Amino acid sequence: MKKGRWLLLLGILLTVVDQVIKILVRTNMSIGESIHVFGDWFQILYIENNGMAFGMAFGGIAGKFILSFFRICLFGALCWWIAKLCKKDDVPTGVLYGLTLITAGALGNIVDSLFYGVIFGYAPFMFGRVVDMFYFPLWTWPGWMPWLGGHVFFEPIFNFADSCVTVGALYLIIFQWKFFSKS
Repeated sequence: MKKGRWLLLLGILLTVVDQVIKILVRTNMSIGESIHVFGDWFQILYIENNGMAFGMAFGGIAGKFILSFFRICLFGALCWWIAKLCKKDDVPTGVLYGLTLITAGALGNIVDSLFYGVIFGYAPFMFGRVVDMFYFPLWTWPGWMPWLGGHVFFEPIFNFADSCVTVGALYLIIFQWKFFSKS
């Protein structure tokens, strides 16, 4: 079970890094405030996401509850799957690390939605908002371009947990697809 301990430590470390960044941003910045890190193309821009990825909402109060419940169930399923895979000898270590990245990212955003509303006094348990801060408005499309003109290339504002999920998923798709294609 040595693999499992390393994965647990990695998951805890990633979740702690995510939460430290979010707490620092939330307690030291106002919503909408930005810090330009590298010119205009990388900013720390504090926003709070009330719903899913990229600010999508999901059916008001009932939808928020369902989303929070779904996140918890998915996190539990990922933990169970990783534990099951750890017991097998033929599972590539990369698969376990990729799944751990995804699971840690999910947990980071679950903590926000479950507890931030209660901790910071703006919502009941399970109804908190996710703190987002990384913004890379690399360029704005020229106004003469149909459909794209005037829009920022890469508009999403995201957090460290989102990065963990994205990197873990891309890593699994690009480098570990053979493992999943044989299952």
